[in-house]
Formats: sequence, C-alpha cells, structure tokens
Amino acid sequence: MDSERVLQVAANSKLIYPSEEKARSTSIGSAEAFQELLRQSQEDPAAFWDQQARELEWYEPWTETIRGTLPDFKFFVDGITNPSINLLDRHIHNGAGNRTALIWESENGDSKFYTYSMLLAEVNRFSNVLRSFGVKKGDCVAIYLPNLAEAVIAVLACFRVGAIYNAVFSGYSERSLSDRLESFEPKIIITADATVRRGKEIRLKEKVDQVVPSTSSVEAIIVVNRMGIDIDMQEGRDYWWHELTEKASIHCEPERLEANESGIVFYTSGTTGKPKGIVHSGTAFVVQNYVYAKYHLDHREDDVFWCTADIGWLTMHIWGIVGSLANGVTTVICEGAIDYPEKTRFYQIIEKYRVNKLFTAPTALRMLKSMGEKPIEQFDLSCLDVIALVGEPFDAETWHWTYEVLGKKKVYINNTWGQTETAGSPIAGAAWLTPMKPGSSGKPFIGAVFDVVNEAGEPVKAGQLGNLIIKKPFPMLCRTIWREPERYYGSYYSQVDDSYYASDLALIDEDGYIWVVGRSDDAFNVAGHRLSTMEMESAVLESAGVAECAVIGVPDEIKGEVPLVFVCLSEDAADGQEVVEWIQENIIRQIGKIAQPKEIVITDSLPKTVSGKIMRRLIKEIVTTGNVAGDVTGLEDPSTVAELQSVMEAKTVGK
Repeated sequence: MDSERVLQVAANSKLIYPSEEKARSTSIGSAEAFQELLRQSQEDPAAFWDQQARELEWYEPWTETIRGTLPDFKFFVDGITNPSINLLDRHIHNGAGNRTALIWESENGDSKFYTYSMLLAEVNRFSNVLRSFGVKKGDCVAIYLPNLAEAVIAVLACFRVGAIYNAVFSGYSERSLSDRLESFEPKIIITADATVRRGKEIRLKEKVDQVVPSTSSVEAIIVVNRMGIDIDMQEGRDYWWHELTEKASIHCEPERLEANESGIVFYTSGTTGKPKGIVHSGTAFVVQNYVYAKYHLDHREDDVFWCTADIGWLTMHIWGIVGSLANGVTTVICEGAIDYPEKTRFYQIIEKYRVNKLFTAPTALRMLKSMGEKPIEQFDLSCLDVIALVGEPFDAETWHWTYEVLGKKKVYINNTWGQTETAGSPIAGAAWLTPMKPGSSGKPFIGAVFDVVNEAGEPVKAGQLGNLIIKKPFPMLCRTIWREPERYYGSYYSQVDDSYYASDLALIDEDGYIWVVGRSDDAFNVAGHRLSTMEMESAVLESAGVAECAVIGVPDEIKGEVPLVFVCLSEDAADGQEVVEWIQENIIRQIGKIAQPKEIVITDSLPKTVSGKIMRRLIKEIVTTGNVAGDVTGLEDPSTVAELQSVMEAKTVGK
C-alpha cells in the first residue's frame, strides 16, 4: 500500500493552535477541561453518557446506561422521553420561547421566521394532523420535500408522535423514490406540488403519483402548496397541508418513547446493490448530537447557524435540525443552490443573517476559492466564527484558503468525518479547544474509540495506511438495516471481530490525528502500488489553475489500473494546457512516475450530490462503459453526466 504521499502531506501539516482567549470563552472554559471530558467519555462511557443525558428532559429515568456491545447494544435502557421536547419544549420551559428558532429563505430571497414558540405551535398542528390519519408510535412516514420550513416541521412532528420517518431527496427520480418507498412501506407521504432549483420547476407530486400504485402501504398523501400550480388531487387520498393544519390545535401531547425505539431510517446508495435503510434511535440521535454540536461548533444561545445541506441528506438532520435546536440556537435553511441566482449567494446569506456558525462541504469551498477574492470583498463576513465540514477529504490548500482568505485567520475550521451509519461526526475537533491540523479529519471525538488495521484485522503502526474501524458503541451509531438484520452484520461486522468496519482507508499520525483518505473502493492499484484518491487529488489541487478535480483508476492491460484525472479550471486559469503540464509534473514530483496519469481531462463540470460530494463512481462508469446505468436524479445537476459523456465521446472519436 503506497502511503508515501499521504505521509508527506501529514508530515508537512502543522498544528495551528486556537487562541487561549477563545478557549476560555467556550462553555467548558479550557482545552485541558475538554481533554478530561474526552478522556472520561472514552474510558468510562457509561458514567459519561449518564451525566450528559441528564442535561435533557426525561419522563422516566433509565435503568441501565449501556447494555451490550458491538454489534448489538442499547443506551439509556428503559428511559422514557420524546425527542421533540428536547428540541422545542425544553427551551420554552427555560424562558426562550421568543428566541428565533428557524429562518427559511427561498431561492428568490423571500424569508420566513419562526420563534421556538411559533415553531412548537406549527409542529403541534401537524402532529395532530398525523394523528388524525391514525399515525401512531412505530408507523412509517416518508418525507419527500425540498428545503422548506414544512420539511423541518414534518421531521419534528414525526418525533412528537413517535412515527419512524424517512426523508427522501426531492431531486430523486421516480425509480429511486420507488425503491425507497417499497422498502420503507410508509403509511403517509408528505410532499409538495413542486419545487424550484436554479430557476427550474420540478414537479414532485407527479413523481409521487407515478410510484404510489406500487406501494400498497400508503394511505394518504399530504401536499405542501409551494408553487401554486395545478396538480391532480385524488379525493380520499390526497390532502393539502395548509387546509389540514389551519383546523388543527396548537397543543399536542408528545408520545412517550423508550430510548432505543427506532425513529429514523435513512437510505444509503452504496456503490452496488439496492439502497440500505440505516436505522437510528431517535432519542440517541438527539442526545449525542446535542453533545456533539455543542462542542463541534461551540454552540451558544445567540448563534445563527447555517447548514448548507439538503433535507434529503442526513447531514441536515444531524447539524441543521437536531444539533442546532437541541442547543437552542437559530438555524437557517435555504432553498436552492448556494451559487444561484447569483454566484455570490453564499456570501449574501452569511451577511444577511449574520451567520456565525457554518456547516458546508469541501467542494463548496473549492468552488468559492475558484471565484477568487474579489467576491468576498463585497460583503461583511466578519461575523463568521466556526466553519465545519464533512463528506470528503478536505485538501490542505483549500483549508488554508478558507482560514486565511475567507476567515481572515479569525475562524476555527472543524474538518470532520462521519457516515450515515455513524450519524454525527465521531472524528472531529472541538471548536477553539482542539488544535487544527490542515488536511486531517481531526481526532477521535467524544465517546468514540477508533483504530486502523490491516487486512488481517491487526493494528498498524502510526503513520501507516489501513482500514478504519470503530471499537466501541456510541449512542447514535446505527442499530440495524431496515428489515435486513443479516445484511447489517455482513456489511459492518463480518470483516473485523467485535468492531464496526467503516470501509474507509485511514492513517493515524504521530499527533493522534486521523487522516481519512477515501473509501477503500476508491483506492486503485497501479502495478501493485495502491494509491488513494486523496494522494492524487491533493497533488492536482496544488495547481492554482484548478477549481475542482476527481481522480479515478481505469483498467490497463499492463499495470492493472492507471489514474485518470478530471479537472475543472478556475476562472483565472489563463492556459489550460499549461495547467495540464504543471499537474503532470507535480504528480510525478510529489508521488512518482508510478502515479503518472493516463490522461488529464479538462471539463466544465463534474457530477456532484447536492451536498457537494463528487461522484467518482459515476465518472468511472462513464469512462469504462460510456453510460450510467443507475439513477442520476440525486445529483445537484444531472446534466453534468451528459456533458461528461460528450467530453469522453469526443476524445474517443479523436483517437
């Protein structure tokens, strides 16, 4: 396994220490106090989680803090509560009912504001609507909505009545929607007449109408009137959200739930096979993300927090709904893309709402970096305090740009690692308390114990690349796969005994920081040398002329696989050929001739998810087969697939 490039990046990455003054201003007061908290959480997790969970409201206390271990475990056994009371009622009881809880902005800039009391009233209204349809504890509700205030309300209402919910990305096609609904079998579907993205109308109700006949479990469809268009409404099955809620009471008693009852099912696509329905306990999800968000972001009551993710991805539920509302802050959600209708929309929103805590994706920051510094100069971004990220490796060059140019060296950057299966980010730093290390994902966080092992499951030495595993359970770690328990054990616990197998390649450096370099199936072998996407992409992104890039391995008769590089040029790149030549030379200089790409392809765009993650799997499929067999409607811009196909076809014709 060729880890020289990763080792070089890790060795050259220096610790950046936060100011002691900022550390003293945090709720815990010092880096030393946080280290003691971290030590307790890892060495005596039962005592730690018992103490932390008592900060929230419970109807009945638990009899046992932790029962069992990986892969079968429980937390807060017999404890009775409801997630929604810890996201809403608790703050109102503490006198914060008039604090702003939620700000929603449409694609055209219109806004809605909800205080905690207002949001609770709307949640109660919709909770009563769900109960009027017979929804009870354990029933399934599917949410097929864009980033609307109603989407947040629907999530909170499901928590309140004890329903198990699944949020489906509103950009998915009928096929992807159908796959999820057939597996999940919801009693109710919540959708909208249509949504808008980049000025384009997307009719959601029509998609639902096409797939519902194959999902016999559906008894009712509740429709948000977002666009005011004419749609088919089937009498006795389809109902308007506004007509139902305006008649409903603003009072609703929460369902009493045992802490380990299922609350959330989220589907992961994976690289092959049908989507996996990852099951989380709603209570554990709230307890741990309350604690995590508090320290990840140094949350405090006057924060204005913006998560740029879509409601269709678990990221928004982790950071934008649960983590923020559990800590009593103001959370911002925005409809549409962060660079439309104007490329500077990202900056506009930060300035407009005085966002001081931000969650986004590395790709989004690379896009901003490609625009240069002039757009930043138009806005007052001095409010920014903490920037957190997750989803893919964050290259050191863009890290430094974010810290020095966007943040003016006055921000804390928290690059983290997490999966749908882990819910929150168990590798991270604590804002203003953990030294930052550009390029790394941070350290094992509260309650999380990791190791890096070889193919035999044996720990490797510091600085060696291996497979990332989790050795102890934590509350929000997934409990099973929806209706597929054997797949759960096979997917995560068949590789290394008594450990969760993350299917990610990583190394732990001499300072204890973890470098997650990509999925194990993203790595490729070149003449017996194993290279990862991060190794290659870090070298490519060192070019000032590159805005974004993706590296894949493609078949080669002699070497087995060879790297193929795709780059999007930055706006100030003067000569594409010069950039290509520089990249070729830098890859050889940084990694060696073994990593020399078969070709460097310049393209205008790359296929990405709405959260900004580049879909290398789709790129590889286009290169190797010329087509994409799977569904592409979950992409931020599905047309990028056709564009890339055209680029590759032109190259084939020219050979």
